[in-house]
Amino acid sequence: VQLQASGGGLVQAGGSLTISCSASGRTFTNWNMGWFRQVPGKEREEVATITWNWGTTHYSDSVKGRFTISRDKAKSTVSLQMNSLKPEDTAVYYCAARAGGARQFGYWGQGTQVTVSS
Repeated sequence: VQLQASGGGLVQAGGSLTISCSASGRTFTNWNMGWFRQVPGKEREEVATITWNWGTTHYSDSVKGRFTISRDKAKSTVSLQMNSLKPEDTAVYYCAARAGGARQFGYWGQGTQVTVSS
């Protein structure tokens, strides 16, 4: 399984940014995909997850109502649209995949930096 994240960058507070993850190496039927973020010195935080089959989503309270996770089965991509960005959203964002039945996300992309200026 290979996960390649892209689309990070610098954006002003209140702005929007979409990051994407290209997933390859197998079919992802029954898998869950997710976006996590990490700031130096802090634990990695789960941001949003989505089921590959049905597109069922889950968001952390810190991003609910501002971020939207989606997947495109045909293109095998997972995207995270981020609106109303805040400086505290600044982090390295990682896409991840969890096999059906697995307890944890076991596959990780390389991360993409998102910086929100105030």
